[in-house]
Amino acid sequence: MSEPVETPDRRRSRRRRRASIALIAVTVIGAIGLWNFEALLEQVLRPPAARQPATRGPDTRGPDTRGPETRVPVDPERAAARLADGREFAAKRARNIALAAIGQPLPGTPDLSRLNERLAEHGVKRGSAVLMRIFKREHELELWLARDGRFHRFATYPICRWSGGLGPKFQTGDHQAPEGFYTVSAAQMNANSRWFRSFNLGFPNTFDRAHGRTGSALMVHGGCSSVGCYAMTNAVMGEIWDLLTAAFQSGQSRIQVQAFPFRMTDEAMAGATGHPDAVFWRNLKRGHDKFEAKHVPPVVAVCHRNYRFETASIEAGLTPPIKNSCRSKRGLAGVSK
Repeated sequence: MSEPVETPDRRRSRRRRRASIALIAVTVIGAIGLWNFEALLEQVLRPPAARQPATRGPDTRGPDTRGPETRVPVDPERAAARLADGREFAAKRARNIALAAIGQPLPGTPDLSRLNERLAEHGVKRGSAVLMRIFKREHELELWLARDGRFHRFATYPICRWSGGLGPKFQTGDHQAPEGFYTVSAAQMNANSRWFRSFNLGFPNTFDRAHGRTGSALMVHGGCSSVGCYAMTNAVMGEIWDLLTAAFQSGQSRIQVQAFPFRMTDEAMAGATGHPDAVFWRNLKRGHDKFEAKHVPPVVAVCHRNYRFETASIEAGLTPPIKNSCRSKRGLAGVSK
């Protein structure tokens, strides 16, 4: 008796069955706290298309995205906090990896096929100035587009994967995704990334360098696989790339990226009082609240190793670079009195 003919449809069906079984298994495993299993799942399920072997552009992955490396020492209090974070996020990370492996959109993904209609509904267009916000705990990336002198939230995308726990990146090898305020220029965009599209966040920035933090090539990119970056599905990254490149082509010089540990509500901040990074997060919240007040990106400087935020009156989208500066409002160009 001859064996059934192997067809593309049969192969796709078999992969979907395996991924569905794996999705159920890892969700259960993740829920009971065996959160390191997600790394094994990623290696098993990552499709060849996500590896981008044919395009050999500049190596944008950097030391924090090249796979396993020796972990650097972490103080016990912070290590305990990250262990708890890993257990909290394990099931979601495992689910996202499995869905991405079979080409399914993650829960909360906008209808990417309706980009033009969604732009029209929001009264914006390709080429509108862009601002980006990232929230780790919620696994969300927001894209804001400028209209009438301020920014309006256009879309919230699910982040497929980020590594480490809540808290900033300190040094190469700690596998942490950055938190803080960053600026992205057209020069930081890479269409030839080994992952599907990427842009460099600009870590370490002025604040990070003031604290002696190290690392390089920390990205937002496609592929749903990363150590130290924010990884999206390829489809979502395609839409983000489209809107960012259009903004640069229309004259935006820099895009501000605000990366937070969680949505910075008073309740969430109160719950983080005892966390080893609570002081840093209170500093970030000042910038968060400046933006929330008027939906214009704050002017960001670093003064005595802290972020300093000023309310901006500059045209939406003209984000200045982050510099060391302790000058008052009157000394900062483009800042309202």
